[in-house]
Amino acid sequence: MSKTSTTGFRRVSTGVLVAVAVAAAALAGLGATGRVALVDDPVPGRALAILEEVAGPETGPPCPIDARYVDEEVDGLRPDVSAAWQRLRDAAQAQGVRLCVQDGKRSVGQQQREFADAVQRFGNAELAGRYVLPPEKSMHVKGTAVDVQPLESAAWVERNGPALGWCRRYLNEEWHFEYEPGYATGGCPTMLPSATGY
Repeated sequence: MSKTSTTGFRRVSTGVLVAVAVAAAALAGLGATGRVALVDDPVPGRALAILEEVAGPETGPPCPIDARYVDEEVDGLRPDVSAAWQRLRDAAQAQGVRLCVQDGKRSVGQQQREFADAVQRFGNAELAGRYVLPPEKSMHVKGTAVDVQPLESAAWVERNGPALGWCRRYLNEEWHFEYEPGYATGGCPTMLPSATGY
């Protein structure tokens, strides 16, 4: 074999080894879910996690105005929702109101645990669904919802949030708000009795 052929063979062999290593790493990422939680990113060479698989914080520091609650970071919310939350929080702060996030982004797994806990607490899935939806229906999993505490702060959001795209959706959840840009111009949808609609 000539020197040129040997060099070419080494390059091809190295390329094959790199491809095998990348494939092995991807297969290892399958884990228990049976799939890799990646999607194409418009930036070549990068990948982003599927939003539904992105976990939110499990907890946060105590809410400074009511230690019964926490104030989670809003990590994992959809980027436009995160920016809208910051605008809402700034508007509240300008009026001397502190908003604490008791719960924000949840992954499918986090939501499933919440739902399972609610089923155990309420005795069946129908009653549980009035307070905690299964993952496939939850806006927390989609990264567009936050639970605001204390209730005085939630009341401020209910009064002032719609102008910034934040609406309370359920009569039985004074703390739960969802973001949709169209709410700022079209107004909030009619509130439902609960997350199940009745």
